[in-house]
Amino acid sequence: MGNMQQHPQKPDGNGAVEQYDAIVIGAGVSGLYQLYRLREMGLSVRVFEDAGGVGGTWYWNRYPGCRFDSESETYGYSWSEELLQEWDWKEHFSGQPENERYLNFVADKFDLRKDIQLNSRVSAAVYDEDAHCWEVQIEGGQRARAQFLIGAVGVLSAKYMPPFEGIDSFKGLSFHTSNWPKEKVDFSGKRVGCVGTGATAVQLIPHVAEEAGHLTVFQRTPNYCAPCRNSEVSPETQAAWKARYAEIHKRCRETSVGFEHEFDPRSALEVSEEERLALYEKLWIQPGFTKWLGNFYDIMTNREANETFSEFVRNKIRERVHDPEVAEMLVPKDHPFGAKRIPLETHYYEAYNRDNVKLVDVRKAPIERITPKGVKTQDAEYELDAIIYATGFDVVTGPLTQIDIRGEGGQSFKDKWAGGPRTHLGIQTAGFPNFFIAASTAFCNYTVCAEMIVEWIADCIGYLREKKLSSIAPTQKAEDAWVEHSNELASYTLLTDTDSWFMGANIPGKARALLLYANTVPEYRKECQEAAANGYQDFVLQ
Repeated sequence: MGNMQQHPQKPDGNGAVEQYDAIVIGAGVSGLYQLYRLREMGLSVRVFEDAGGVGGTWYWNRYPGCRFDSESETYGYSWSEELLQEWDWKEHFSGQPENERYLNFVADKFDLRKDIQLNSRVSAAVYDEDAHCWEVQIEGGQRARAQFLIGAVGVLSAKYMPPFEGIDSFKGLSFHTSNWPKEKVDFSGKRVGCVGTGATAVQLIPHVAEEAGHLTVFQRTPNYCAPCRNSEVSPETQAAWKARYAEIHKRCRETSVGFEHEFDPRSALEVSEEERLALYEKLWIQPGFTKWLGNFYDIMTNREANETFSEFVRNKIRERVHDPEVAEMLVPKDHPFGAKRIPLETHYYEAYNRDNVKLVDVRKAPIERITPKGVKTQDAEYELDAIIYATGFDVVTGPLTQIDIRGEGGQSFKDKWAGGPRTHLGIQTAGFPNFFIAASTAFCNYTVCAEMIVEWIADCIGYLREKKLSSIAPTQKAEDAWVEHSNELASYTLLTDTDSWFMGANIPGKARALLLYANTVPEYRKECQEAAANGYQDFVLQ
């Protein structure tokens, strides 16, 4: 085992199956920490990573403008005081290049690379019931076995490309934002088309608009976008963070959604209109998600309360876009604020005031096909030199169901999840022993929840080893109860009556189910802690 840990090269084609205690799929935020935790426990671990470097989302998404929409001081790992004191964030909402550097810094600082094998896509994983272990297959033929398999594949890693007819016929440049080239792409003087106006496009469009000869944006659904208000971190602020990191992370663990923001306990409808608008204006000038997560508590549960803020945001959009017709195209009218992910923007709406930017409503005139020259809608053909597909992801389920995972009796994970995620605690699925999902699907600041899940998995594996048990999986009864409980919580929110990726509605044919867990972070932590404290009584232990 020791030799294997020191030599992460691929085997020399002799067909030998490598043996480990645990295999982790993915070297992003969750995967790196999972490797660290398991290795600290003395396990032999191998991480298989599809990319050519560590970082997950922050490796692949290199498009111009890509950045955190969580405050940097709350997104970084909290588990190493030394790391917190050594790393300096340059911006309040850190950009992709810095985020990738940060995760590389972590990999180097904790000597994680020796147990990570890059350019290694896991294509299949099969559970051996007799041996109580998993065998994974890497594209190219390599195989490895381990008692424990952890899917740290993230929630935004399976890109979605709409099945446009003629997509391969286009003669110009084309990119999906989630697989952006490492080299700078030069759009100067070019006619560029951007398909999509979700969170990615909202970050990207102002940058491309400044550089391109002409930019045509193809929009199906407008979003409520809130100002990011990013700025550089002063030395004084950096020092203040370092002095109070313990307090910052304590606060994040205690609030509803893992940020330093907390909802106002009042109803939007119980205060006067004057007081309500005063709070909205105060929230609006603040950076980050304060507008969403520091608002009246019932804007996420009560349609009438929500409408008071939705209309406030619509008017903010109208104020910034000079052409009233274009402004109305950018104003969402078919869903409540917060029922879809709120993109944070910098100069997004101002991009539409430029002479070289055109907005096309593809709900009115759908895209019929991609042609050798560009994009053909029902109304016109737009000749382009480059097409950017900012068309999002097959969220939560996609990164796992695209791997051929087979559990007890050869059952397919993809089939099991065909109607939506089926788990207990979001972490394990009945019939798939020793397979853990280290990806946060709670409605929260990703890293805050991901750390908690990684720690729960590590503690669970530690428990099994201490008790000399060979496997763990939830009972079918516990899984059914969790799915029912999750759906019930979702029904109290405004998330379920909107077509969004939260509901899987961005993928044609995907089952409609809330893909995020709509409970508070403290409640979710409590549920996970109780499951362990009760001796894993809702699980089958062998």
